[in-house]
Amino acid sequence: MTHLRSTVWGPAEFMGLPPRRQVAKGFLVGCVGAGLIVGSTVAGAWYGVPGLSDGEGGLVCAAALALHLCLVRAGRALIGVVVVLAVCLALETPQAAESLVLAVRGRVQPVVVTSVEGGPGAVSGRGRRSCSVADRDGTPLKPRVWLGCGPATRPGDALAVVYDTAGRVPPRGLDVRASRPAPLRDLCGWAAALVTGCVIAVVRSFRLSHTTGHAATR
Repeated sequence: MTHLRSTVWGPAEFMGLPPRRQVAKGFLVGCVGAGLIVGSTVAGAWYGVPGLSDGEGGLVCAAALALHLCLVRAGRALIGVVVVLAVCLALETPQAAESLVLAVRGRVQPVVVTSVEGGPGAVSGRGRRSCSVADRDGTPLKPRVWLGCGPATRPGDALAVVYDTAGRVPPRGLDVRASRPAPLRDLCGWAAALVTGCVIAVVRSFRLSHTTGHAATR
């Protein structure tokens, strides 16, 4: 049972408070992992790299983080928790990364609604309400926008969209009545949970045999 508990949750061979060095290592691992997941996706959205902007790079970073915890022989259950948190962070980041790009170099442009689909009144009854829009010259814009496309929106109405001046992020509808939140604020909870999970996993991977082996070598 002791071996099983050590394998699942980590040995945690220390008395009292955890070693400060282990806490620092866990904090560093978590911060580096979360930073790489978010940073790679933001860089992909900023420079228009599809393999990074869609979160695939973040998933690779999550796998690398899990591999590192396996190498330090952390508890399997804690590795699983960290993997789930890292994957969730990687999947949530693409939307926030696009919002960040639009917040930095986005420009607002008025458009005209050409058609409205979705919503409770739709025939299919599925999906949220979205609008097809065109610019002043009549050129259709893709993709369809949903933010600002409310129940009272009809074809011919004017909407505002924010678009990337570099053309690397698709335009979005802009709800002028709502305040524009910080783009990466929603990721703070996931990132904090991931760092906490890494700290616990690394701290509980502490083994007295490591320190004993180092002392014997000296």
